[in-house]
Amino acid sequence: MGSSQPGRIGIGLELDATHLKILEVLRENGRISVAALAERVGISRANAYTRFEALRAEGAIRRFTAEVDSVKTGLGITALIFVTVRQQMWKQFRAELARMPEVEYCAITTGQHDAMILVRMADVAGVHAMVTGRLANIPAVKATETVFILDEVLKRPYVLPSDREKARPARRPVPENPGDVPLGKMRFVQAAEGRAALREDG
Repeated sequence: MGSSQPGRIGIGLELDATHLKILEVLRENGRISVAALAERVGISRANAYTRFEALRAEGAIRRFTAEVDSVKTGLGITALIFVTVRQQMWKQFRAELARMPEVEYCAITTGQHDAMILVRMADVAGVHAMVTGRLANIPAVKATETVFILDEVLKRPYVLPSDREKARPARRPVPENPGDVPLGKMRFVQAAEGRAALREDG
């Protein structure tokens, strides 16, 4: 395990490499047993249980839920609705949005629009009815723009700080003598060498 300290959460738990490994394993299988979790991470069962409970208590793990295929449940149309909100009416907008069960996700954004809503419907007509018949009739909504999602290419349960480190390509060693590079490979020129050549040309 590494010695990096990704950060502190809550009031007392500081995430280390072992915590992140636990979260990596849970991302693959949230129903894994404590014994199997301990074996995958390489720690004792007691340690795995203690760390797992600490992650829950501190709020790093919020809840466990099932991942559902929306197409198989009859909601094959997904759309993003970008909303411009009248700035003095945010409270009303939030209240109305909470009463729309078809809204899966909403985020306040920067840029041209104020909020982004993700909805899943059985058909395009359902999206149209929601936008024109419901959102447009909310006084807090000034304007909307709808974008239909054609294909959800990538969807992860969550990402971790350790993911980026694992994705970085390994650095190739630079030869001590940059001129001794086999044919077909890149020749690395050190910065000092390049500056000297420029001075000579000048």
